[in-house]
Amino acid sequence: MVLIKSLFLTGLSATWSFASASAPTYDHSEVIDLIPSNFDKLVLSGKPALVEFFAPWCGHCKNLAPVYEQLAHEFAFAKKDKLIIAKVDADAEKSLGKRFGVQGFPTIKFFNGKDEKPIDYNGGRDLESLSAFLTEKTGVKPKKKAVAPSQVEFLNDKSFKEVIGGDKDVLVAFTAPWCGHCKSLAPIWETVATDFINEPNVVVAKVDAEAENAKATAKEQGVTSYPTIKFFPKGSKEPEAYSGGRTEEALLSFINSKAGTHRTIGGGLDATAGTIEVLDTLVSKFTSGSSISEVAAEATKAAADLKSDAQYKYAEYYVRVFDKLSKSDNYVAKELARLDGIIKKGGLAPAKLDEFTSKINILKRFVAKAAGKSEL
Repeated sequence: MVLIKSLFLTGLSATWSFASASAPTYDHSEVIDLIPSNFDKLVLSGKPALVEFFAPWCGHCKNLAPVYEQLAHEFAFAKKDKLIIAKVDADAEKSLGKRFGVQGFPTIKFFNGKDEKPIDYNGGRDLESLSAFLTEKTGVKPKKKAVAPSQVEFLNDKSFKEVIGGDKDVLVAFTAPWCGHCKSLAPIWETVATDFINEPNVVVAKVDAEAENAKATAKEQGVTSYPTIKFFPKGSKEPEAYSGGRTEEALLSFINSKAGTHRTIGGGLDATAGTIEVLDTLVSKFTSGSSISEVAAEATKAAADLKSDAQYKYAEYYVRVFDKLSKSDNYVAKELARLDGIIKKGGLAPAKLDEFTSKINILKRFVAKAAGKSEL
């Protein structure tokens, strides 16, 4: 029976769960996998090595995994000649575990590269403690890359109840730190969250289903495999299971269809953002020959009916365009050129870029309808 070392206190599990949730994700691993045939060549050849002995089923190992990966990435520049960070699946490679007296998981040992007598690492399992240990032993300092803050909202048992059923549409991925498919999804999930950064009523979230402070939520939601993705409409605690593709495009399309948003790959807006069907009908009526005064009056009434709607801002813009056109036939062409020029200059705040893009979409409805009329 495997003995878990006394330093694995229950209180540490919450810290490790938090660390695994906040650690960045990567598209490749910098941790070297060791087996009997390459162990001596890599670990005992003169170059220091930090080696984790783990078991795939070990919960503490799963929590440590993302922190250990981040550590390896921050010391990756030293891999060639100064230091390697590696791991051994001691459940599969029992001979290596026995050779170095491994009795519990995870066990971390530091090898100076010159002999077979490693130093047991008994410090904290957080990134700062591990980094400080390696710097003390080797003189090598980590190179930390600037990482943009995550736009994914991490939910636990408490915050899940606060967010779900509120005034926001929420897409949640239930994941596990050791899950390969979850790791593949992670950068895509982050990208999707960033795409919706300017949508205050949309939340892209995650639940670490194996974290102590989130296990109950995963169980209540019937999560039995990873990743499990569910959509919770605003005002509802009843989810809809997501079974579509795990690409940025597929996830964007799904959220747009459920939340009424218009985001495209990269976070921009599509050609229908800002447009309103009932007012587009009036634009068509105007360009088909009806008097502008008659249609403008109808547009004003239609916009008033949308006063309590999120679209009201752009309903008012339709009315403004009709008013401007009543005074100048060239207004639409001139305004399109002006807004397009501002966008091309760059430097706009995201919210202002969204506003101008939506206004351009509306103006183009007038142009498209007018073109259609001239071709008849």
